[in-house]
Amino acid sequence: MLRKQIFSFILVGILNTIVGYVLYALFIYLGLEYILSVLFATILGVMFNYKTIGKFVFNSKNKYSAIKFILVYVIVFIVNISVIKIFKIYGFNDYLAGFFAIIPASIVSFVLNKFYVFKGDENEVD
Repeated sequence: MLRKQIFSFILVGILNTIVGYVLYALFIYLGLEYILSVLFATILGVMFNYKTIGKFVFNSKNKYSAIKFILVYVIVFIVNISVIKIFKIYGFNDYLAGFFAIIPASIVSFVLNKFYVFKGDENEVD
């Protein structure tokens, strides 16, 4: 079951990541600082991600886990901007730094969603 969830998370995550990164890059292009760009991309992506991750990865029917999901994305936001800041210190531009932040942010997102947001949702189908 965990292997199926990880595989589903990767597939859904690709779509969510494309949407989130395009929004982030758009905000950078429009002249916003990376922190605001991540913030706005995160806000716009949270509800879309909630539906796709909840339904297609964890097969959740729980409509009351949204608050936990938002809290997870606050943590993901902090991880994201922290990783971007580190890459910027080493001379990477905002676009590349944001791209490299995808992996650690995705790992944190999966772990927190699996064991905090959708914990106890045993509706998964093998």
